[in-house]
Amino acid sequence: MFSPARPPARRTAALLTGTLLLALSATGCGSGSGSGPGSAGGEVTSITALDYYTDDVEHAQWGEMLDACGRSVGVKVEQTSVPGASLIPKVLQQASSRTLPDLLMLDNPDLQQIARTGALTPLDAYGIDADGFAEGIRSAGTYEGTVYGLAPNVSTVALVYNKDMLAEAGVAVPRTWDELKAAAAALTRPGRYGMAVDANPTFEGTWQFLPFLWSNGGDEKQLDTPQAAQALRLWVDLVNSGSMSKSVLNWTQADVHDQFVAGRTAMMINGPWRIPALNQDANLHWGVAPVPVPQLGQTPVTPLGGEVWTVPKGPSKARQEKAAQVLACLNSPANMLTAARQHFTVPSRTAVAAQYTEQTPSMAAFVGSVEAARARTGELGVRWPQAATGIYTAIQSALTGEQTPEEALRHAQRLATEN
Repeated sequence: MFSPARPPARRTAALLTGTLLLALSATGCGSGSGSGPGSAGGEVTSITALDYYTDDVEHAQWGEMLDACGRSVGVKVEQTSVPGASLIPKVLQQASSRTLPDLLMLDNPDLQQIARTGALTPLDAYGIDADGFAEGIRSAGTYEGTVYGLAPNVSTVALVYNKDMLAEAGVAVPRTWDELKAAAAALTRPGRYGMAVDANPTFEGTWQFLPFLWSNGGDEKQLDTPQAAQALRLWVDLVNSGSMSKSVLNWTQADVHDQFVAGRTAMMINGPWRIPALNQDANLHWGVAPVPVPQLGQTPVTPLGGEVWTVPKGPSKARQEKAAQVLACLNSPANMLTAARQHFTVPSRTAVAAQYTEQTPSMAAFVGSVEAARARTGELGVRWPQAATGIYTAIQSALTGEQTPEEALRHAQRLATEN
């Protein structure tokens, strides 16, 4: 799942694949948790788990679930959480020292790079499948046709709007790009913009642009297309018309949220991890709708956020079996529902997500968008970070006026394909 406190693209890991390949080849590619009970066979009484859930509340909630799943299969789960930016370096270090955990959580775009090294075990080896999961969610945990990770919960983005501001301006919730531009203009006034996005020069900026790129038929495999240029032109038009602040070039998703809560923007693109904070202000009346699409009747195609749980290779098959059993427990319908309620995320099983929508109407737009959401690595696999870098570089160039959308995207294509 994509946690409330964490943006979906917080790391620039474009070059770690080669490093990890070297680290694993130096250790025989079979490094694993070699310490603790059951490391050389026999009864397994404990296993280790590594994640980046460092927020106190989040760490405790996942710790409770890991404890419960561990008890259900007869082991104690020793959980370690490190900051998000430290996770992959930690995995590299553990790979080289043969101390990879028995259970490893990864941000879903990182799975491709880690699976490519041979450090992970296929989940079908333990009888675990992805039946009942949406296609995009299966794709996020798959490398070269094999499922290596499963996400109990996922997330995406939608349009969050201030109900009072729209009502005062007589503006309907926009469904199309033309309606979005008209609504943003009507909602803009001194001290307030109509629309806000995160367009900063990180993977987070790319993440926010993807619904517009993908919903218009654009593709990260070929960035210099008319469809991509039209999507980027939409953002340029919003800034140039004054409906969106030029400061979006530097805003994070947290900054966008703060602008919305302070009444300095009437609409924003953001994720469900913001709902707990939105709910804290009793005077703030907000709603959620799908990201506007080019033409009425189209389905928005949004990016999939969330973390997958994996079972690294190790010297003890018994420990791997126990870790896989815990992984299966985390992905049970009951635990998916529990985690969704705790974190305002979307259960990965379609049937559970439908049940969740009935119980939590504020999540309906996010649940609906997840059905068509795409994994960022679905098309390019390990080459995704290069394309993501090209995309956010193009956004910066176009929104500052340094290049036209077409010029910026031609440069982005070169960045995406250079060695």
